[in-house]
Amino acid sequence: MKSATMKKTVTSKDESPSRLIDARIKELGDWRGKTLAHVRALIKQAVPDVVEEWKWRGVPVWERDGIICTGETYKSAVKLTFAKGASVKDPSKLFNSSLEGNTRRAIDIHEGVEINADAFKTLIRAAAELNGSKKKKAR
Repeated sequence: MKSATMKKTVTSKDESPSRLIDARIKELGDWRGKTLAHVRALIKQAVPDVVEEWKWRGVPVWERDGIICTGETYKSAVKLTFAKGASVKDPSKLFNSSLEGNTRRAIDIHEGVEINADAFKTLIRAAAELNGSKKKKAR
């Protein structure tokens, strides 16, 4: 048993974040995997140069000049947490979770709920642009 755990750890370090996200989607095998795959595709469409990461023991993360959002999966929701969401304009009111904080905002997607693809891509682009603008100000 111990060697299997060790092998899994070594494999995780050797595999690319994109492959680990692929594996998570496949492992879920239900509506959560399909939802995660769908929002992942939308993120890549919105920000083609997005970087995929695998952090905090198994959380997909999308970055460009900083974290755009994370994609956590729970029993009843796929949660997309935007690191600087409180500073991102959300005219379509996609944010529906973590609304009380001063920094983050999240979108909880429940089974059977379809996200507005155009509004979501606009939100992703705005979050990426915010990261880029913060980087320019630091120079």
